[in-house]
Amino acid sequence: MIQPLAVAMGDPAGIGPEIIAKAWAARTHEALPPFFAVGDVRAFARVWDGPTAAIDDPSQAAARFDDALPILTVADAGAIEPGAPDLSGAHCALQALELAVGLTRSGAAGALVTGPVAKAQLYAIGFTHPGQTEFVAERCGVSADSAVMMLAGPTLRVVPVTTHIALTDVPATLSIDLIAAKARTTLRGLTKNFGIAAPRLAVSGLNPHAGEAGSIGLEELAIIAPAVAMLQAEGLDVVGPLAADTMFHPRARAQFDAALCMYHDQALVPIKTLHFDEGVNITLGLPIVRTSPDHGTAFGIAGQGVAEPGAMIAAIRMASEAIGHRAVYSACS
Repeated sequence: MIQPLAVAMGDPAGIGPEIIAKAWAARTHEALPPFFAVGDVRAFARVWDGPTAAIDDPSQAAARFDDALPILTVADAGAIEPGAPDLSGAHCALQALELAVGLTRSGAAGALVTGPVAKAQLYAIGFTHPGQTEFVAERCGVSADSAVMMLAGPTLRVVPVTTHIALTDVPATLSIDLIAAKARTTLRGLTKNFGIAAPRLAVSGLNPHAGEAGSIGLEELAIIAPAVAMLQAEGLDVVGPLAADTMFHPRARAQFDAALCMYHDQALVPIKTLHFDEGVNITLGLPIVRTSPDHGTAFGIAGQGVAEPGAMIAAIRMASEAIGHRAVYSACS
């Protein structure tokens, strides 16, 4: 039996509480598995008038799920004002994340779904990780380089080799070993979390037109092509480097199961263009399943009742599906 999923609230002043509540309200129509929120119950009351049920333990969530949104309460988030983040809310968001990770690692929760946080607020209270992905990886005993951030939608999955660094730092950060390591983790994750037995990976170039044989940059010849050749020699289905501007039209997407891109926007622009309201961030390479909606806190619309819950619903569904694929993977391993 799959344990209920733990959904960390995110910043209480953002749209996290609203989209979690709306996901619960759509539970029957969307055939969602039981889940419980982790956060301050008052943050939900500020943006939603539906039923909630305070729980003391994840084991109580399933019994309450049909009638109310189960909420495992963490410390007081202070004066909650939707759209107005503050340091008390950041502390609450971090405590919710910490508790939800711990419950998932212990097996008390079946998977971890994280709501959107405000990094600037977290940094102000001493948070030292680039993002939630790296925090969750550390708590799971996995190095940041071994954890892979995949953004997934109905017709596209992308992985950025480098994430939250300045564009000017990308060329010096790329290496043959880094690209190969991210590719291997991605391919294993496609099998383990998505049930794809023989995954196919497309690798982008860094420069326009994939460098035009060295006339517009040398990274393709010196770094990316050798990494692809190494992976192919291992028997992996990998192609590239490909020109990024022609990788994402429908016919091209049909040729691969995921695209490995060299930097943040090269990966996130196409996925958010195609699947903004249903994109999911799933972390590969972890001992637990972790997903998140592929959008931010949206403070500008928080508390107005207009937040679209599609990405949160997709994140909960993908987490549940990944648990099932992992069970099959483990049985066959």
